[in-house]
Amino acid sequence: TQWIFIQIFNHYYDRDADKALKISDLIERLKTEGNSKINAVCDETTPSVSAANWNAMTEREQQIFLLNYRLTFPEESSVNWCPALKAVLANDEIKDGKSERGGYPVEKRLMKQWSMRITAYADRLLNGLNNIDWSESLKEQQRNWIGRSTGASVKFPLSPLPSPRGGETQIEVFTTRVDTIYGVTFMVLAPEHELVSTITTKAQRDDIETYQRWAASRSEVDRMESKKVTGAFTGAYCLNPLTDEKVPIYIADYVLAGYGTGAVMAVPSGDQRDYLFAKHFDLPIIPILDAQKDIEIAADNTKEGKYINSGIINGMTYLEATQTLTDWLEQRGLGKGKIQYRLRNAIFSRQRYWGEPVPAYWKDGVPYMIAEADLPLVLPQIDKYLPTDEGEPPLGRAEGWKYKGEFDYELSTMPGWAGSSWYFYRYMDAQNDAEIASKQAIDYWQQVDLYVGGTEHAVGHLLYSRFWNQFLYDLGLVPEKEYARKLINQGMIQGRSLYLPLKDGRRMHVQIQLADEHDRLLKSKFEAMIQSDNRFEGVDTEGGIDWKMDAKLAAEPYILLQAEVEKMSKSKYNVVNPDDVVAEYGADCFRMYEMFLGPIEQAKPWSTTGITGVSGFLRKFWSLFYDNNSGKLLVNDDEPTRDELKILHTAIKKISHDIEQFGFNTCVAAFMICVNELKSSRCSKRLILNELTVLLAPFAPFIAEEAWETLGNTPSVFDAVFPKTNEEYLVSDEVIYPISINGKRRAEAAFATSATPKDIEAAVMEMEVVKKWVNGDAVKKVIVVPGRMVNIVL
Repeated sequence: TQWIFIQIFNHYYDRDADKALKISDLIERLKTEGNSKINAVCDETTPSVSAANWNAMTEREQQIFLLNYRLTFPEESSVNWCPALKAVLANDEIKDGKSERGGYPVEKRLMKQWSMRITAYADRLLNGLNNIDWSESLKEQQRNWIGRSTGASVKFPLSPLPSPRGGETQIEVFTTRVDTIYGVTFMVLAPEHELVSTITTKAQRDDIETYQRWAASRSEVDRMESKKVTGAFTGAYCLNPLTDEKVPIYIADYVLAGYGTGAVMAVPSGDQRDYLFAKHFDLPIIPILDAQKDIEIAADNTKEGKYINSGIINGMTYLEATQTLTDWLEQRGLGKGKIQYRLRNAIFSRQRYWGEPVPAYWKDGVPYMIAEADLPLVLPQIDKYLPTDEGEPPLGRAEGWKYKGEFDYELSTMPGWAGSSWYFYRYMDAQNDAEIASKQAIDYWQQVDLYVGGTEHAVGHLLYSRFWNQFLYDLGLVPEKEYARKLINQGMIQGRSLYLPLKDGRRMHVQIQLADEHDRLLKSKFEAMIQSDNRFEGVDTEGGIDWKMDAKLAAEPYILLQAEVEKMSKSKYNVVNPDDVVAEYGADCFRMYEMFLGPIEQAKPWSTTGITGVSGFLRKFWSLFYDNNSGKLLVNDDEPTRDELKILHTAIKKISHDIEQFGFNTCVAAFMICVNELKSSRCSKRLILNELTVLLAPFAPFIAEEAWETLGNTPSVFDAVFPKTNEEYLVSDEVIYPISINGKRRAEAAFATSATPKDIEAAVMEMEVVKKWVNGDAVKKVIVVPGRMVNIVL
């Protein structure tokens, strides 16, 4: 993993080559031609340099300049910082603005972090989704997360310009609807936007800082999904570049610093979120299209009709207006057409002990990679796994931990997704100590044929691993751009939990499993679980009145619990321990019952009410080998009948087909039908049981291995050839014909497949049930459709 990290650091993404190239190649071009002709993915703030400029730089200056291009680099990033834990937390480690572990407040903070330039691969990651057999829902999540948008970048000059203390003189926004620019009535910045502190007036500073602290305590998900309108006025203004009209600048939590430029030009007549904000703060709402309807009630984002109140684009259509405005802005240096992505560079640092150390050291404030010969860089011994008193990561506690005894190592470690982005290749050649896997092994195994994983990793691991694989492909280390040909999202096994509903909307889960949701629990059983002040407020579900209970007095004898099927979780006390089920029913039964619960992609509630059916099936399968009462071996070498072979090969065909479709639940049902029919036929014939045992082995490996040995076979059942369907045994000797009189079905009869229409007609007319319905009437015609039906027309 550290070796791959070094390769990522030593490469940049060349747009002309459409792949990662070596930084050393970039350096050679900079020496001779500067960067004016280099079409590469880099920071937007990358300065233009000539060859002379580059060659005049010191080594330190050159290395700092190259960070604009490297595919991994340190940068100031907005992170979730928990002061109490002194650690950066991932979004999924935060709940309701607090750390999941410990419940401490979390705030947004700018911090130098290593980042991965995954944005370089945005188009390839997007287009690659068309070539893999993954679920549409998961692919759609990735498409939305990458978020490719075509629009325009527009510059709104500040008014007045900032004071001499410096700062930007304009706000740059990206919009997919530049055609709506005449409808802009306010500007919204993310609370973390770097300009906020510069432009905020003295009168508004307290309100802005209070709002910033509140927004910093909320997760990005909470901010995006919140329906409550909040915000604060900075006291500053910018100018609409088309009209020179002053536009007030607000901050609001629904704008994120990490998306676009962290600024939104608000058009309340065309965007509902902006509309609600304008209504809340009593801001103007300007109609811009004659086709907009009911904007006194809600926003209308139509692109139909002709533009009104829109200066140079009045009377134009959407396409005409968009092109006219883009050209106008580009000619005046106030904007340009642009493709934007929602995808941001991926933060790669973690301020904790576990994880691979980043194989980098710092020299004169510039990062360098350690020599490949010095890999692996292992975690040093430290006195405790906590941050230092100065707030450094735990690795800062290591005494004398320096590269070559001189340079400070990077103190961050890699995130979990570093190793998980490529580990599947390691299985191909696990003992190789010279490379991630040999070329011979990777060329043989190629892609992962099937990946089973949850959608909760859609925009995390499952996206990052595609990025790393694309990079490894560019280096020629792997043969395919996409590492997993097919992916199935397995459904979650859910549990039944019991809880007390609290007045504030929270639930108090109870650690006692009850058979029925209406069972009652003595209060003494959960006294230790109630609120710390030993008082509990709730509702008397019997009498429908509010009541209070003092845990020490236990005033009421019982309460009514509520039940719900939800995700298994230790905090909900609804986890089923597989070991307990295996101890009672056996591993094979547990394994097959999980398959039998339903389709693999669907969530399924765990219930033991149906497990006895699978247990009974396995016992019935075993009874084909041994008599249940005497224990006598029943297996014999008699030749199977055609009916018995038909039963077996019907199961082989069904199960072989359904395995390919991952329909394991229907496979189990087919096994049950097969064994029931063989049991009814009293079939214990070796030729039948041999094939059936091999067929069952992937589903119930333990009993199949035992049965295989009982049949006298060696070696393991898993060395046997999987059965193939013989269609000959599935061809029936007879056909069931429905018999209709004047189009109404009245009877049915079986006839040999070799019977002619004339033979069938003669036999049908002699049937008593047919004579009854004909009742002596004249028969006009008898229609026999071979293999399908008979119709008598009176």
